[in-house]
Amino acid sequence: MSEAFDLPGAACQSAQAPAAVGGAGNQTGIPELVSEIYAEAPAPLRTQLLECLLRPVGPLAIVAIAAGAFAHLLYRLRLHGLPVTIDDAARVRTDDIVELARYVLQASPQTLQHIGAMIAESPIGVATVAGTALIATLRAWHGRPAGASPSVA
Repeated sequence: MSEAFDLPGAACQSAQAPAAVGGAGNQTGIPELVSEIYAEAPAPLRTQLLECLLRPVGPLAIVAIAAGAFAHLLYRLRLHGLPVTIDDAARVRTDDIVELARYVLQASPQTLQHIGAMIAESPIGVATVAGTALIATLRAWHGRPAGASPSVA
């Protein structure tokens, strides 16, 4: 993807991405866990999660995912653009996050490892049931051979 759509900040770049995360498309439950974490997260963590999820998404997908729910953020995704604000994150519904996370799971599964690392570093993220479940699922997923899917209840 072009640098013209890189998000500012390093919220999503601090974690080490694995060389092969596994096959995408059959990891049911992970997008829902990400959405639950988003719903329970405080506003600053929400903005970090949203920036991280949007990082690998191109401009066409941004306006298409969740019936255009993220289109208002398109201008922010240019190089040196403004970061996603707390108000921006407040406008995003958890159903939209599920759709975004499903897209990211297919397009850039290593981004979910970044989300896991972000949650693991956040006391609030680890304190939630969804946060703990996501971290455990991503750890199990990371340790499986390519193409294997994690088991999520």
